[in-house]
Amino acid sequence: MLRYTPPEKDIEFVLYDLFDAETEWAQIPAFGSFDRGTVGAILTECGKLASDVMAPLSQSSDEEGAHWDNGVVTAPEGFKDAYDALAAGGWLGVSGNPAFGGQGLPKMLTVSLEEMFWGANTNLWLYATLTVGAAICVDAHADEVTRRLYLPKFYSGAWTGAMALTEAHAGTDLGLIRTRAIPRPDGSYRITGTKIFITSGEHDLAENIVHLVLAKLPDAPGGSRGISLFLVPKYLPRDDGSLGERNGLESVSIEHKMGVKGSATSVISYTDATAYLIGEPNQGLACMFTMMNYERLSVGIQGLGLAERAYQASSSYAKERVQGRVPEGPQAENTDADAIVGHPDVRRMLLTQRAYNEGGRAFSTYVGLQLDLAKYASDGKVREKASRFVDLLTPVAKAFITDRGLECTLLGQQVFGGHGYIREWGVEQLVRDVRIAQIYEGANGIQALDLVGRKVLRDGGATVVELIDDIRQTEVPEQYTAPLDEALGAWQEVTRWLCDKAPSDSNLPGAASVDYLDMTGHVLYAWLWARMAGVSDSKDKRYVADYYFAKLLPRYFALEASIRGGSESLMEPSSNWF
Repeated sequence: MLRYTPPEKDIEFVLYDLFDAETEWAQIPAFGSFDRGTVGAILTECGKLASDVMAPLSQSSDEEGAHWDNGVVTAPEGFKDAYDALAAGGWLGVSGNPAFGGQGLPKMLTVSLEEMFWGANTNLWLYATLTVGAAICVDAHADEVTRRLYLPKFYSGAWTGAMALTEAHAGTDLGLIRTRAIPRPDGSYRITGTKIFITSGEHDLAENIVHLVLAKLPDAPGGSRGISLFLVPKYLPRDDGSLGERNGLESVSIEHKMGVKGSATSVISYTDATAYLIGEPNQGLACMFTMMNYERLSVGIQGLGLAERAYQASSSYAKERVQGRVPEGPQAENTDADAIVGHPDVRRMLLTQRAYNEGGRAFSTYVGLQLDLAKYASDGKVREKASRFVDLLTPVAKAFITDRGLECTLLGQQVFGGHGYIREWGVEQLVRDVRIAQIYEGANGIQALDLVGRKVLRDGGATVVELIDDIRQTEVPEQYTAPLDEALGAWQEVTRWLCDKAPSDSNLPGAASVDYLDMTGHVLYAWLWARMAGVSDSKDKRYVADYYFAKLLPRYFALEASIRGGSESLMEPSSNWF
């Protein structure tokens, strides 16, 4: 069984040394009461829950999986007690609205809590994390009566949430959905349709499951402009919060998956299910996107959490496993071989993991800070600027962190050699569990299209330039100044090139978007690594920063060349050629 050690020390470094969290919080009245002592206690308790309660169930839940029997879904053994511990500790409401029982913690802090939960047991956390997203959506768009009824139940963990968007014929293109909502005289609706890939759509961990369902009204306009959002509880609650009759929905099956096997992914059938409109008619996608920035960042953190666990395992293994002599000669007397950690290629794999993981921790915290500023800053200009940065960086956080998450878990597996391919060692599970993070909550290719098409081209690259200007105003050690400035200049120039060329080549955004997102992530991580090296009192960060600038940042050269390669070579063959 793989152990999990919460990275509390590095989390605190990122919060206080890199981003000066106490100063940031002091400027926001809602966060004025948070200090190091309070935050330290929160991190410690979260770490204990993650390492002592959640992590020991990860491998067994993968072996057992979720169970489906005639519509009844049962989570793996031990999950009920672990979920109850999450709920009892208030961990589902840490960022919730205090007016309804939430704790109102800053997002730049809760990203670290999420990392520990994802890393300790992704299978279990998937039953809880959708509740956080559902609560954000209900808090933002539901009426006061609905908020007072549902939010305390979400925050306490008594009820969980599920997002029902996808249908068999409608994945990325939600405008194709066929689920219908028919108005009733009492103001409610009846929903009929079938949704697939519904994470935590049915289980036995909470007394009620509340589905947020996308459907179309009878008079809805065509395509995505005609989508509305509805709240559909498994059991219809009474006004006092007690549960009434069972609603018209059921799990008709669960999926058999490559990974996250302990998380139940249901096909849900709705048959005249009672539903309640959230937000305005035909504004369902707009309502959903209120929570999407948070959910996509969270999925990015899934990639980070699992990659961190892979690094911990492979680093420990590399120091214990002895094979061959390192190039510099024997490192230990009276032994026939040296620990593999001394071999250059093993160090490459370990340093790459550490560089991307700690860079991802800094980046996710930075995006969390921007989310806090966009929501709570007293200065309207600060809120607007932070909102622009959130919109720009969310697809990067989701896609780049999960892409690097798969790369790093694969490197962790590779360090183990043949043992990494054997189930008993546990590393191959991390590879399987992290893979889905590149696919759900908007596949990474779609995130790249969103970045280029909706964010960069929409404002002619103005927000990218604004961010680059901010970055150039920060102090970094002299040795990193020139390569960072060169990378920023290349990013700005290729952004300008895209904005100039895209109007005359409709295929260019799709051809260049993945490489552009990858280049963006690498340049942003370089900035963060330069800053971390500058504020750290130890050599640890400088070691990794040196490696990042020497070995990983240069990837942007090839990415820039690929972007400028355009779309012609992609589009030249006919579709029938493939």
